[in-house]
Amino acid sequence: MALQLARERVAVQVQRATRYSDIALAFGVVTIVVMMIIPLPTALLDLLLVLNIATGLTVLVTVIYINRPLQFSVFPSLLLLVTLYRLALNVSTTRLILLQGDAGSVVAAFGAFVIGGNYVVGVVVFLILTIIQFVVITSGAGRVAEVAARFTLDAMPGKQMAIDADLSAGMITEQEARRRRSEIQREADFYGAMDGASKFVRGDAVAGVIILIINILGGFTIGVLQLGLPLQVALQRYTVLTVGDGLVAQIPALLISTGTGVLVTRAAAVEENLGRGLTREMLGNPRALMIVGAVLALLGVAPGMPALPFLSVGLLIAGLGYVLVRAPALPPEGAPPAVEPPKPPPGPLESVQDLLQVDPMELEIGYGLIPLVDAAQGGTLLNRITMVRRQLALELGMVLPTIRVRDNLQLKPNEYVIKLRGVEIARGEIMSNMFLAMNPGLAEEPVEGLPTTEPAFGLPAVWISPVQKERAESLGYTVVDPASVLTTHLTEVIKQYAAEILTRQDVQTLIDNVKRDYPAIVDDLLPNTLTIGEVQRVLQNLLRERVSVRDLVTILETLATYGKLTRDVDLLTEYVRRALARQICGQYKNPDNTLQVITTAPQLEQELLGAVQQTEQGTVLVLEQGRAQWLLQRVAHEMERVAVAGFQPVVLCSSRVRLPLRRFVERSLPTLVVLSFGEIAPGIEVRSAGLLDVE
Repeated sequence: MALQLARERVAVQVQRATRYSDIALAFGVVTIVVMMIIPLPTALLDLLLVLNIATGLTVLVTVIYINRPLQFSVFPSLLLLVTLYRLALNVSTTRLILLQGDAGSVVAAFGAFVIGGNYVVGVVVFLILTIIQFVVITSGAGRVAEVAARFTLDAMPGKQMAIDADLSAGMITEQEARRRRSEIQREADFYGAMDGASKFVRGDAVAGVIILIINILGGFTIGVLQLGLPLQVALQRYTVLTVGDGLVAQIPALLISTGTGVLVTRAAAVEENLGRGLTREMLGNPRALMIVGAVLALLGVAPGMPALPFLSVGLLIAGLGYVLVRAPALPPEGAPPAVEPPKPPPGPLESVQDLLQVDPMELEIGYGLIPLVDAAQGGTLLNRITMVRRQLALELGMVLPTIRVRDNLQLKPNEYVIKLRGVEIARGEIMSNMFLAMNPGLAEEPVEGLPTTEPAFGLPAVWISPVQKERAESLGYTVVDPASVLTTHLTEVIKQYAAEILTRQDVQTLIDNVKRDYPAIVDDLLPNTLTIGEVQRVLQNLLRERVSVRDLVTILETLATYGKLTRDVDLLTEYVRRALARQICGQYKNPDNTLQVITTAPQLEQELLGAVQQTEQGTVLVLEQGRAQWLLQRVAHEMERVAVAGFQPVVLCSSRVRLPLRRFVERSLPTLVVLSFGEIAPGIEVRSAGLLDVE
């Protein structure tokens, strides 16, 4: 009990001390600079040298235990501070060696014990450590940091575009997007700082060699000329002390440079520390261990080879491989124990009435796409479909029915089919183990892969392997994972068929939701003014042109007002569109509050107005075939010209022509937006980007 209380008190004191870490850091930096000027007693210098070794060990072990490089983002600054601290210790020990011929017990121990008092051996060991640090570790770590910084900066635009694509598709929230952007910026800053900080380690290695030479020459000069020591004695004393000092400094430097190399080479590491990663990957193939053990055992029985070391190590490795082959696979750490689901009790045969039920929406996938759905294999498709339903509720204002996902062995392995009430409305094919790379117009260099077409918008794309992902992003490609490709296609298909998805029951549910807060509006509209079916048709007209019905209060108020004058659904839809003018213009206006439109000439409007006829399907345009073909070609030409200029193609005409013109072009040009003058909200500046005139 007393020991527990003591530990808690120490922990509390440590936490309190960390509150003043900024003051301690500032004081420590100033102290390091002062150490280069003021002589230190040998006892204090011994403590500081041991602290230097402890710092190097702490840095190395910390690097081994982190999962991602950004978890040690202060490493570049720490590298500068420990390098400065080590150089300050070199200055202090050099001063004591040259003045007193004694630099403390730590330096003496390294000079006497580590190198056995032989200054020739000491110099050789010191040079070997310096070569290892300078030529191997520091040079390699510096190159890795430089390349990582370059590729990280080059890949930033592609990663930002991928985040924007996920945000637009509703797969991530705005908060998650901000977090990812911040992480990308931190990653670029980290590798850029590491590229410069690696130069500290290289400079420290060079400084260690120079200091060693200066100390030996200076000590030899002082011992012979000032103290009158024999040449052999002076060389022995000062060289041993200098080499001991160099080893005391180079061993922590070697630890920290090793930590630097480990940190910068973990850019592609998974979310686990280095020890677990090495164990999992090196022991993941037991047969390889058995082969290695067999080869070592064969070398042990070969003539002239020492049998004991080869046979012992070979049998040990082969035995380890054999044990791993026979051992059952363990679940991942932290995973709940597998529980076999209970078998359903035998029941009566399925009711025939259940076979008559048709799912509103279905997504059928081939067996090759099952990993995208299976959460046990890392599949996130079901969660993304849930986010798609939330996104469409915000964008369109309708509650999407549950999308049933099922496998279909009749499909190709990588194929999927989207069905609406049992009827196929879209089909696509994706590679579950690859990424889709699309050129947004910025990439000039091609990337190797399987050419394909992006299913949602029909854009040319390439399927690439995961190894090529970072390179493609650095070249400017937008790289998307297969689950995102499928959910984006699903989202666009739902928007296209939203009017058919909306049922009368869905409308009743929406109206009941409004009635809880606005009962007067609903009571005034239903059932005396309009029926549920007529309200449904109005909402379908809006959704058919991708106008959100989320502002249902405004829609119902407008219908209650004009429903007493007419029950023409098309005319009521136009009244509702005028009431939603601010919302509709907000979808297509520019950031400077302007709207680029394609206007219609008065002569053409008069011609179209004369061609308007009322049919059972509503108001439509009835034109002579040649004239209709000309009008479609003219509209398509203006659309292409406006799209090339970077604007959304929008045709502006009178309210009497708007709906017939929209129905006339919707089959050939489904993305064309047709607005009337009454749908232009106040404050919106209209600018002409094209003109539809008579021939």
